[in-house]
Amino acid sequence: MTHTDYATYIAGLPRVLAGAATLFRDGEGRVLLVEPNYRDGWGLPGGTVESDTGETPRQAARRETLEEIGLDVEPGALLAIDWVPGPARPPIVAYVYDGGVLSGERFRAIRLQEEELISWKLVDPGELRTYLLGELGLRVTAALEALEAGRGPVELVDGRPVG
Repeated sequence: MTHTDYATYIAGLPRVLAGAATLFRDGEGRVLLVEPNYRDGWGLPGGTVESDTGETPRQAARRETLEEIGLDVEPGALLAIDWVPGPARPPIVAYVYDGGVLSGERFRAIRLQEEELISWKLVDPGELRTYLLGELGLRVTAALEALEAGRGPVELVDGRPVG
């Protein structure tokens, strides 16, 4: 296979999108959610992995957290990885990292990215599915359960554990 043939082969392979987010909690166990202005529902601080620049999911979670809420926090352990197939778009692989427990001082330092976000709030774990729509609610709940159980990352498909 020539270099040109190989490049053509690679260009024809299926595409997968990747996203990364960080799960922050307060001392009472509530989860930090952000409200985007470009879609319904809430989410975790995070966004698209810029793989064309060589960015890793962990780097993307940190960059997106800094961009969206103004906090530069090194992500902790990987809590969940979710494969989200989509008939109208390429599949998405979503990574969720532990952001740890934030103090009141850190919450006061939050500065929203006004181009993308309307607000933020702390939500009790039992209410997450009210704010997080579809597989996102399942994904964050599974990540939180993995964290609380002290086990490694959970593998998900559409937010549901597999394996």
